[in-house]
Amino acid sequence: MHPVIPYVLAAMLFGAGVYGVVVRRNAVLVLMAVELMLGAVNLVLVTADATLRLHTGQTLALFVIVIAAAEVGLGLAIVLQLYRLRRSIVTDDVGAEPASAEGGDAEPEKVVA
Repeated sequence: MHPVIPYVLAAMLFGAGVYGVVVRRNAVLVLMAVELMLGAVNLVLVTADATLRLHTGQTLALFVIVIAAAEVGLGLAIVLQLYRLRRSIVTDDVGAEPASAEGGDAEPEKVVA
C-alpha cells in the first residue's frame, strides 16, 4: 500500500476531530473528538515507522495510547464532577457560576425602608 493513503486518512480524521472540538457543546463529545485526533496521530506515527523503518514510531504510538487512556480517565472524572455541580455538561456554561438551589436566576429581594 502506498504511504500517502494512511497520511490522507489521518489528516481527514484529525480534521474531523478538530471540527468536533470546535463545534460540539457536549463535554463527552469533545472528549471523543480529542480521542479521534489522538488516533490520527497514532496512524501517522505507525505509518512513518513502517515507511522509514526507524522503529521509534511504534514506541511513540504506545506512549500516545497511554496518554489517551489517562486523558479519558481524567476527562470523564471532570465531566462527572461538572454534571454533579451544574446538572449539565454543556461546555458553554463552564465559566459561569452554578445556579443556586433556591430557584436559579432569581434576584435577591430589595429591602425598602
